[in-house]
Order: sequence, then C-alpha cells, then structure tokens
Amino acid sequence: MRRQARQRREYIYRKSIEEKERTILDKKQKLKTALDENKQIPTSLQKDAVSLEKTLDWEDEGADGITSSVDDEYRWAGVEDPKIMITTSRDPSSRLKMFAKEMRLIFPNSQRINRGNYEIKQLVQACRSNEVTDLLIVSEHRGNPDGLIVCHLPYGPTAYFTLANTVMRHDIPDVGKMSEAYPHLIFNSLSSKLGKRVTNILKYLFPVPKEDSRRVITFANEDDYISFRHHIYKKVEKTIELTEVGPRFEMKLYQIILGTLDMTASADVEWVYRPYMNTAKKRRFLAVD
Repeated sequence: MRRQARQRREYIYRKSIEEKERTILDKKQKLKTALDENKQIPTSLQKDAVSLEKTLDWEDEGADGITSSVDDEYRWAGVEDPKIMITTSRDPSSRLKMFAKEMRLIFPNSQRINRGNYEIKQLVQACRSNEVTDLLIVSEHRGNPDGLIVCHLPYGPTAYFTLANTVMRHDIPDVGKMSEAYPHLIFNSLSSKLGKRVTNILKYLFPVPKEDSRRVITFANEDDYISFRHHIYKKVEKTIELTEVGPRFEMKLYQIILGTLDMTASADVEWVYRPYMNTAKKRRFLAVD
C-alpha cells in the first residue's frame, strides 16, 4: 500500500509539471521562429529571450520535448497484451449478464467476474494486485444496457460512456460465428484532440493483431455518437463478404477523469459534457469539421 501511494504521488507530480513544460516549449518555438525569420522577438518573450536562446541548441528536434502523462498511462501498449476484467453493476438482470458475456468475447485476454457484493474499491484493488490493465463495468436501465465505464489501471484515465440501441448477438439475423483471432480496428471520424484521446483509450483495449486476421471491429463516429460494429470477412473470388458477428451499440462519451474509479471524488476531470453549454447541440467534440 505504501509503494502504491508513493507511485501515485510520483505520477501526480509528473502530471503537474506537464503543463509547465508545454508553456516553456511554446515560448521556445516562438523565439526560434522569430530568430529564423529575422523578425522582432515578441514583447512577452523579450525578458526571457536570452535564457531561452541558450537552451535552443540543446533541443532534440526529433521529440516534442514534453513529458506527456500518456507515456506513463500506456507505456506498455503494443509490447504486452492487455489484461481486461469485465463486470456489471449491482444486482444485474439476466439480459445484462448476457451482454457482459458477449463483451468478454469481444476483447481478447479478458475475463468476466460476477459483481456480487464487491465494492468499487475492492474491485480496483483486486485488479491492481493481479496486474489487470483495464476494468470494464457495464450498467443497465430496466434490463437494457445503458452505460460503459473503461478504467485504465493502475492510475487512469477513466472514461464514461452511455450506450444506446444495443442489439445482442442472438437478436441479429444470420449472425456469424465468433472468431477468437485478434481483431483489426477501424476508427472513423475521430480527428479532434478529444477524439484522438478516445481513440487511444479504446485502441489499447486490444492486442496487436496478425496480418492474416479476418476479424474487424469498427468505431465510427457521427455527431459524437460512436457506432460499434463487429464483423468477420472472407474473400470470395474478387469480392469481400462481410458477416456481422455482433453485438452492436452506440456509444456517447460524457466524461473523462484523470484517475481510477476508486478516486473519483479527488481525481481531476479532463473533459466533461455539459448539456447547458452554449450551442451544445450544434457543437461536435470528437471530430474536426
């Protein structure tokens, strides 16, 4: 416990200096541009121009110069396969249990556990002890799955999604057989800074696939609703036939916090959707027009 507390403090400290380093880098870039183009140095930089100019020669052009928290969050992405734990909210219905089983089939290297009387703090602690990389919790409203929480361990982030138009595998006509191969991923229209953040959160739930994998999972964004589709394909002569495997649903992001589920009260909020924002219905957050 003491080691985890120390590692958490170190992680928070590294995040606290990230914004400071980004501000210094912006100043250096403005100064370098002014010197290269032989223009007057901006007034706001004249006081620190000499000290900044001395460090310009030591900058590495191949790196962005910023210590990003994403480097710590996903430092083993692509090197080690993710290990995922899936559970439900308290007292789940039979339909939610079935949906959790189908979610386990979607993510390779995942396991499903019954929620029982476990508290969130106990779940997160057990996942950390067993080196679980992500904890997924699905919730429901009157038997229909309506929420998904993706908590990355050990330090976060945690993304909250609402689910809509959920269709189970057994409700899809002529559904195909579920493949256990690592899937290829398609992310469509997630081009903004927030969209790329969501892409990373979802992308690192899956291991690196092999080139000959015939399984495809699509996250397609339209009006900030991410459509989840799951297919397998096969080549027939010169054409490709797609067979839907299911399930299918729509996801809408409403919050990202810089922490895990057991520290929601103290963690910083990275982004939150507020319906009363000015022109909120017209604005799009996950894609650049």
